[in-house]
Amino acid sequence: MNTDTDTDADADPDPETVVQTASDAAEARIFSAYKQSAVRDYDVTVVFEEGVLEVDVYLNAPEDEADPDAVADEAALAARAAVDELFDE
Repeated sequence: MNTDTDTDADADPDPETVVQTASDAAEARIFSAYKQSAVRDYDVTVVFEEGVLEVDVYLNAPEDEADPDAVADEAALAARAAVDELFDE
């Protein structure tokens, strides 16, 4: 019996997948609150090392559509939630 496939099926996602998933979720949250043309600048930094996820979101966008600080916080939370779901699969 080959146990390699069993191990692969139960393996955690690789770090690159974790980072990409978190980044995609954060960007999706930002652009659900703002049109892309309204965002002056943004940066999503995701680090996943030794099982620890760090997400930092910077957003420079007009305050008349939504509160940029709140959207940045929500984007970071969305990134963490997406990674949690990835590990739950």
